Amino acid sequence: MNNPTLKMDKAAIGLSVLCVAHCLLTPIAIVMLPALGATFLEDERFHYALLFLVLPTSLVSLGLGCRKHGHFEILAIGFTGLFLLSLTLILGDDLLGETGEKISTVAGALIIAVAHIRNFRACQKRKC
Repeated sequence: MNNPTLKMDKAAIGLSVLCVAHCLLTPIAIVMLPALGATFLEDERFHYALLFLVLPTSLVSLGLGCRKHGHFEILAIGFTGLFLLSLTLILGDDLLGETGEKISTVAGALIIAVAHIRNFRACQKRKC
């Protein structure tokens, strides 16, 4: 289990879950604890930082895994999720609205998580 691809898949899945949790739980937390509204959680820099972590982790992990097991459709699924997350961050809630931004962010994160789960399983099955 010392395979760096498997570890990176797990890290990327964790980052995707963090992204979904952030999108879904931050509004609830702000309603319950209004002081959180002034914290870094609502700052756009948090979103950029999360994407800055997700992009390289996903690209390297999915790229290495697909080179080893040869299922390049997994890479395409991952690119789709990364593209959706990036596009959502670029367009923002000005064009998508707050609800549209949350829906597309959650969708992108879930797509990326699915790609990493499939990559993880393919690597385990192939023992790469």
